[in-house]
Amino acid sequence: MEYHPVTPNRLPDLDRFSEQHGTFRYCSCMRWRLRSAEYQRSSKEERIASLDDLVRQGQPVGVLAYQDGEPVGWCSVAPRESYAALERYAALPRLDDAPVWSVACFFVDRSVRGQGVTLGLLRAAVEYALAQGAPIVEGYPVEPDARLYTYMGSPETFRAAGFRDVTPAAQARRVMRYTVGDASV
Repeated sequence: MEYHPVTPNRLPDLDRFSEQHGTFRYCSCMRWRLRSAEYQRSSKEERIASLDDLVRQGQPVGVLAYQDGEPVGWCSVAPRESYAALERYAALPRLDDAPVWSVACFFVDRSVRGQGVTLGLLRAAVEYALAQGAPIVEGYPVEPDARLYTYMGSPETFRAAGFRDVTPAAQARRVMRYTVGDASV
């Protein structure tokens, strides 16, 4: 497997991945980037175009996994403030004022599931965020049998990538962080 950040020169790969995966294409990883009302008013085509526009503008959006040159996995990672819905989501409030990059979504092709692609994507997302100057990378994993938010990764995967659980005691939704200087990715 190879892992690469989605940059303008990789937009054709993102488009190919999207076309091959209808569930991903429906959302185009805009659910957390748009406020809820904006997301509900948007069409699938508008969400696809919005993600493409972010890439063309050079905004960080995520990392793709490749097998034999074909995109087979996705991890959304960007500065938390670029996720408008996440910033407003009461169940996952900011823990502090620290600048944070958030891992908000994974999508892995059925043909490569169970082969460590999610962990590889997460490690690549951390490397990308750190290379862009992020001091902290944060994720919001759920247990594998959860009914909601199943695309957000599992706590086990985040632990394997060197993340620590920093969930406040009274908070139901889990928060895990990788901080510069933590275990190597």
